[in-house]
Amino acid sequence: MALPPLVGLPTDCKQLGQHPFLAVGGKYVRAVVDGAGVTPVLLPTLVPPLPAEDWLARLDGLVLTGATSNIEPHHYGQQSWEGNPHDPARDATTLGLVPQAVAMGLPVLAICRGFQEVNVAFGGTLHQKVHEVPGLADHREDPDDPLEVQYGPAHDLELVPGGLLARIAGGTRVRVNSVHGQGVDRLGAGLKVEATAPDGLVEAFAGEGPGFLLGVQWHPEWRVTENPFYLGIFRAFGEACRQYAARRAGRALPGRAA
Repeated sequence: MALPPLVGLPTDCKQLGQHPFLAVGGKYVRAVVDGAGVTPVLLPTLVPPLPAEDWLARLDGLVLTGATSNIEPHHYGQQSWEGNPHDPARDATTLGLVPQAVAMGLPVLAICRGFQEVNVAFGGTLHQKVHEVPGLADHREDPDDPLEVQYGPAHDLELVPGGLLARIAGGTRVRVNSVHGQGVDRLGAGLKVEATAPDGLVEAFAGEGPGFLLGVQWHPEWRVTENPFYLGIFRAFGEACRQYAARRAGRALPGRAA
């Protein structure tokens, strides 16, 4: 019986007391296990970063999670603002990791900050404060609300007909949560729109090339087993990881076709 695929999740640098810790939100780890049926591996984010190839050769998938920090805007040619929370170690790790993973055909699922990381890694830019952009809505949650409200349904999405998300949803309209202050401005090279919010903001994209690359701005990891659409996203990712692992195992066995 084949072992479950190994999926890497880059960590966030968190200051707890006087000591820095590397951590991943528990809801992402839980969703990877319960939704995708794979084994999570937490990847340390350091400055300078560890060589990406040391990880990627051993992994069958990559999940880029959301976080409380934002990408440092100098990575996409903009200036920062006072109070903008950063995580330079995560930037140093993920922005180099993403293009190599995609070039290898490694399945990638990117959520919230991870969605923005993929866009920036491929030359895209971000709105640093979506709520201040004329014509765009306020996509932030109210931090005083209970988590069930913060991560509850917030707005509809228009899914691109024939796209990956439309196939998962079985239609072109779904309702999702909205827990973000930043968003895509210019879409990165090699990415195609999968979903938009009512105000036109890009909420999901996929890669134009072969392989599984899906980025979403909302949080499908939230109570993933209770939402068929969210669960469908993780199941599709998990299946892509299993197919990748099978091909990798085939390449590793002499005399067998990949």
